[in-house]
Amino acid sequence: MKHTISVLVENEFGVLARVSGLFSGRGFNIESLSVAPTLEPDTSRMTIVTRGDDRVLEQITKQLNKLISTIKVVDFTDEEYVARELALIKVTAESESRAEVLRIVDIFRAKVVDVTARSYTVEMTGAPAKIDAVLQLLTPMGIKEVVRSGPVVIGRGAKGVTG
Repeated sequence: MKHTISVLVENEFGVLARVSGLFSGRGFNIESLSVAPTLEPDTSRMTIVTRGDDRVLEQITKQLNKLISTIKVVDFTDEEYVARELALIKVTAESESRAEVLRIVDIFRAKVVDVTARSYTVEMTGAPAKIDAVLQLLTPMGIKEVVRSGPVVIGRGAKGVTG
């Protein structure tokens, strides 16, 4: 089962290494990880996507809470949240497929950020499932390269993760 975990941490040297070391040391995989400072410059927020059953998630959560630099850990698996991801997709755009690529880009409200004679680079933000759908539609055109940021999440409503 996929879990999206938000970890509020002290914004200091070595925290990312300690968190990633915790995962690798116990054999847990990080599918995606994004980190950025919060409104408070001395704290950062990590969004980690990992897989495992409830026992594995409990172990991860307990270990993260043991780290001195951890302020708060929230598992969004059973929560309502908004998730967004950024993807840059370089797709083949030969003369016969250029219009089709542009139509798909328009339908998904993505935008072309680079054009060459034989390719488009498309920027897309949205829910991970929406990005998966675009990739599925563009695959027959010939995707040359994909870069994804991994999701960032925020809880719905007034409830927050801030410390």
